[in-house]
Amino acid sequence: MVVITWNIQWGRGADGRVDLERIVDTAREMADFDVLCLQEVADNYPGLEGAGTSCQYAELAKLLPLHCAIEGVAVDRYTPGIGHQRFGNMMFTREAPIQVLRHQLPWPADATEPSMPRQLTEAVLPSPGGPVRVMTTHLEYYAAGQRAAQIEFLRELQAEASRHRDLPRYEDQMGKPFETRQRGSRAIVCGDFNCGSADPMIARLQQPLGDAPAWRDAWAIAHPGEPHPMTLGLYDRQQWPDGPQSFDFFFVSADLADRVKRVEVNPATQYSDHQPVLLEIDT
Repeated sequence: MVVITWNIQWGRGADGRVDLERIVDTAREMADFDVLCLQEVADNYPGLEGAGTSCQYAELAKLLPLHCAIEGVAVDRYTPGIGHQRFGNMMFTREAPIQVLRHQLPWPADATEPSMPRQLTEAVLPSPGGPVRVMTTHLEYYAAGQRAAQIEFLRELQAEASRHRDLPRYEDQMGKPFETRQRGSRAIVCGDFNCGSADPMIARLQQPLGDAPAWRDAWAIAHPGEPHPMTLGLYDRQQWPDGPQSFDFFFVSADLADRVKRVEVNPATQYSDHQPVLLEIDT
């Protein structure tokens, strides 16, 4: 399975131009991906530079007609004079998901920093070794306390899903909402974590989870002893005057750790303020 994650900044590149087609083309040039995970997708947000009033969820789906398009809306609002506005994540999968779950992340009140709702999209996908949960998210940037709460949620979610692995099937519920669908501990989570690899929250995410397989940093598995590459601010120094940072990660559950084949960052593209990251894993 090949997965690409990319915070696309609603398609706005370092040149200031918004172009979703070149986003998709760049992902395709990187690999014939099975899953594409995107963050910062906008629908009717003229306040975001260059985004305009278009629905990027629909535009991206048209660009990838052979993939299942999964919307992960974090911000969903109606604004006088503008109308319905949405902002969040999006996932495209080659295989039809067994099921899709959408999780709103914790958002504890914080009067000292600006913040917005955050979300995680989970698609349970078929694979030769059994179902794999592929998830994408975008954690809080300004409010560190909110980001810490969201890290705890990711830990709890992994423990919860692991307990779903052996749920019984109820034959009388087949084809109904109560039908048991597969879920389990084998998982990948990726996205923009809005903190660097040395942040204590990255270490906290990977602490033991009791009986559940803990999260493991895929880059550290594929490149032991090597520092994380920079994935933010390589070209856009106006937004990031302090220089490049490493905010974009893949984590895999410990029961998939020995199946990681490669993790790569595309350092060349300037079509967002972030760089896309690729994971190849045997599932």
